[in-house]
Amino acid sequence: MALHPAGRPTDLAHPPHDTDASAADGTDAAVVARSALSAATSLCLAVDDAAVDLTASHAVLPDGTVVLAVDAMSRTGGLLVAARGRAEAVQVDVTHLIPVATRSRVRVRLRILGTARPFDPASLDLCDGDTVMSLLALPPVALWTVEPNRVHLMRDHDERNVDAGAYRAARADPIADEEAAHLHHLTGRHRDLVDRLAMLLDPALRARSARVLPVALDADGVILRAEASQWHTDVRLAFPRRVVDGAGLAEGLRALLAEASRAARSPDRTSRPAASTCVCDLLCG
Repeated sequence: MALHPAGRPTDLAHPPHDTDASAADGTDAAVVARSALSAATSLCLAVDDAAVDLTASHAVLPDGTVVLAVDAMSRTGGLLVAARGRAEAVQVDVTHLIPVATRSRVRVRLRILGTARPFDPASLDLCDGDTVMSLLALPPVALWTVEPNRVHLMRDHDERNVDAGAYRAARADPIADEEAAHLHHLTGRHRDLVDRLAMLLDPALRARSARVLPVALDADGVILRAEASQWHTDVRLAFPRRVVDGAGLAEGLRALLAEASRAARSPDRTSRPAASTCVCDLLCG
């Protein structure tokens, strides 16, 4: 189970601030779906009775269309030719994992049923520079697009269809593509900073834990997991403000580290020691 520091439930994907709960929930599901697809390094493509795992062979257009690099001479390439234009004839499955070694690593399972078409170079006119670079990084084989007809999201005990319009309009979390690198750097080279952040957890929870590690990082904050042999609890530490780039991420982490230092030095959290100068290293590992 995941908790806010105040004890309220949270999630590994933090919902956006929205006064309409149902609208926020739908928007959150679309963002989670787009983030999982953006962060994935591999996916499973199924056409008719054939399935193949593709690694480093997909990109995502701004409207959520999935671009796949598939060898035209392979069986899968032939099946895509046969399936082109047929709605929901192609299935794309993505499993989004926590990118550090821990139990219960599956965050999200995403399934897209869509229509396959050969990639249209005119689509480049609608792409930003980052998307163009991601397309150029694909293997030099035939490019296909999968236009989503249905998007299905599974996380924890919740399964839902994501509204197609919300999916197309959503954008991945701005930290999604770099989250794994940041978490690996934080756990591998800055254990001292993780220990400092752990000071923001409830003291009783810390005392019962065998270890604390960061398991998620997004534009709204970092999630720490307190683990013991038979249980774990995830706690979100929210940034003072939503971040949109690396500079904002460094600022958000500095703010949390400053708060953690105050917690460590003063039970009433009134002192404010300087934030660690190592925070900037989190963005350049």
